[in-house]
Amino acid sequence: MKKILLTLALAVLASTAFGQAKKPIIMIVPSDNFCFQHGYMNEFDNMGTTERIPDYDRALLEDSNLNLAIIKLGEMMTERGFPLKDLAASLRTLKTQSAQDAVRTSEDGYALAESPLDKLKKTANADIWMQLGYTINKTGPKQSLTFTLQGLDAYTNKQIAAASGTGPQTFTVEVPVLLEEAVISYIDGFNNQLQMHFDDLFTNGREVAMELRAWDNGEVNFFDEYNGEELGFLIEYWMDDNTVNGRYSTVASERNYIIFEQVRIPLENERGTPIDLRRWANNLRTYLNREYGISARLETIGLGKVIIIVGGK
Repeated sequence: MKKILLTLALAVLASTAFGQAKKPIIMIVPSDNFCFQHGYMNEFDNMGTTERIPDYDRALLEDSNLNLAIIKLGEMMTERGFPLKDLAASLRTLKTQSAQDAVRTSEDGYALAESPLDKLKKTANADIWMQLGYTINKTGPKQSLTFTLQGLDAYTNKQIAAASGTGPQTFTVEVPVLLEEAVISYIDGFNNQLQMHFDDLFTNGREVAMELRAWDNGEVNFFDEYNGEELGFLIEYWMDDNTVNGRYSTVASERNYIIFEQVRIPLENERGTPIDLRRWANNLRTYLNREYGISARLETIGLGKVIIIVGGK
């Protein structure tokens, strides 16, 4: 009897712990394809290259059904315990942040391009972007809704969850009702994919990218030696000690630049305080200044990429 009670108690504790597991913060946005099909696109000048990106502001302003669909999907996610960031509120906040320009220029003329989507990602600070697309199908007096859902890691833009399907035909014309009827059979499987990805981040770290660059003035470069070691190798030693399980890839290491990809950084410090990429990378900036007297400037692009320029600010 005691063994049975102990087993039940452990099962309850395990269930409670699972239910209290941290969930990723979600922001629901219209899919790229939805925006393209409905003409909700903007052009962005990325340092001479024209790129087309979704215009979420216009989509929300002009498409009332889209607003209702996002609200309904948000309700369904909230019911399942996922915290949400509101797209409309994030867009309003972004408009007030005049300091976040698409192009920033340093005193020495260095320019860094950041797209409106990169800026929105930093403003919203969500873990996952949940892209929603849908079409309404009409057969006589009946309607159905075909949907697509994509979960994208906000730091890497990699797809980490997906679902699609078509709801039953009905006389209902309200888009939120059609969406709920179509999504209801798929959403829990979709959410399981999101949670598995987030659990992996806690175990193996969040994936980010980092570049280090040197000014053209030659004051500092990554072949310079300090205590008999090239600066580039000293930086890699720091990466060995400050990434999760030493996980990162050195894509390029030259005199004036180093590129790191698939860099895994912890989600939290030892006190359980969340760590973002900017704070993590700033530790390297201060390390270079403290140990070798190298001044550096730190710039972030969206949530998932940071650039450190050594040899001045």
